[in-house]
Amino acid sequence: MVNFNFFMNDVVRQAREEIVAAGYAELKTSEEVEGAFKRPGVTLVMVNSVCGCAGGIARPAAAHAVHYDKRPDHLVTVFAGQDKEATQHAREYFEGYPPSSPSFAILKDGKIATMVERHEIEGHSPMQVVEKLQGYFEQYCEEV
Repeated sequence: MVNFNFFMNDVVRQAREEIVAAGYAELKTSEEVEGAFKRPGVTLVMVNSVCGCAGGIARPAAAHAVHYDKRPDHLVTVFAGQDKEATQHAREYFEGYPPSSPSFAILKDGKIATMVERHEIEGHSPMQVVEKLQGYFEQYCEEV
């Protein structure tokens, strides 16, 4: 018999490791979200998830998009379905956007600037998502 909890824990661990290895800081509590989102500058938030489009599209796009002349000052992630308190608090900042995971939010000085929602990730290639993110970096970020 397959131990589903063991399998899911492994999937979650791998998803966490992938995004942290890409340079994103995990936010697991409301306090961590509050501290990270109040920093000045541009913050890219990756709303992580265990779904296939997160692993096959969003996390690879998150890793590759930041290798660009203009990039956010801060890279952070919350994990939908895992770190529920942190994710809920993060979503309070995403005014005007329904909950969506995986997704990306770009905050400028703690205010939502734009989002890349699940429907803009699912069914697209990682490179299409990278291009969309980098287009937003052009708009909102300074040159590194």
